[in-house]
Amino acid sequence: MNVLGIESSCDETSVAVISDDKLTANLISSQDFHSKYGGVVPELSSRAHLQIVIPLLKDALAKSNLELKDIDIICATAGPGLIGALLVGLTFAKGLAYSLNKKFIAVNHIEGHIFSGFLMEEKPEFPFLALVVSGGHTLLLLVKDFMNIKKLGSTVDDAAGEAFDKVSKMLGLGYPGGPKIQQFALRGNEDKINFPVADLRNSFNFSFSGLKTSVLRYIQKNFSGEKIPENDLNDIAASFQKAVVKALIKNAEKALSEFEVKSICLVGGVAANKSLRNAVIILGERFNKKVVIPGMEFCGDNAAMIAFRGQKLFENGITSSLDASPFPGLSDDIFS
Repeated sequence: MNVLGIESSCDETSVAVISDDKLTANLISSQDFHSKYGGVVPELSSRAHLQIVIPLLKDALAKSNLELKDIDIICATAGPGLIGALLVGLTFAKGLAYSLNKKFIAVNHIEGHIFSGFLMEEKPEFPFLALVVSGGHTLLLLVKDFMNIKKLGSTVDDAAGEAFDKVSKMLGLGYPGGPKIQQFALRGNEDKINFPVADLRNSFNFSFSGLKTSVLRYIQKNFSGEKIPENDLNDIAASFQKAVVKALIKNAEKALSEFEVKSICLVGGVAANKSLRNAVIILGERFNKKVVIPGMEFCGDNAAMIAFRGQKLFENGITSSLDASPFPGLSDDIFS
């Protein structure tokens, strides 16, 4: 079976091929030009997807030694994401499926992340606890099998990724915030500032808006419009990063105490953060659980996870109509 995956939910265009359960191509084109605007510009993102998706498809097929006629299933991200960006990949995939008379599957972007650990050589074991830390989403999930996901908690305001971007902007470090904060945090003292961690009692939910505001108030109180010295930038970044990681690990620890799982998976773009990765590994050792964290290639938006998730949906008898619409928000009905 040859599965084609297409991802275009935000600022990465990606095309991947899984052939007989082996990933043979996962090509990603990142739109780095958004950094000059301090965030993703949706219209520019959509145009960039249009320009690169066909060349990526040709290269992915060539790398996999396949032709279009050899593809059995065509999968594309249908959301969450930027509506214009989603439409590019989704419409292109539908056109291919129609012209080739192939099966089409619309894939939830977050579901792709949830199962991205299965792209690694060492795979998760069911049931597993998934900590999803993606750009606009922070979720804690109990994943019982490929078709049974229980949502334990989510963010009630800003997601962790959004907090990284906003704090990075406050500090004048630029976009994207995650890598910038990590870079400065490596040289800082994470114990210098005791930023608060929200405690949503009797809940697995997260909140990062208070932390973000606390950083803003600290900057206003101590620097009042002045340029922040580099040593202070390093300390603020490190202390902020520590608070984010602490909040994420605290709820994951609580879930491990309540639910019996075999593995822990850290997935999503923020899973590239070294401090968070190390904290999850330590947590797994404490609870004697297998830890699976995707490689950097599979943390950010990529089509390999879309192709993999689409194949699992197909194997469970699920396909999509060619009139399937994009869904820019996260739909609760995918979780039990």
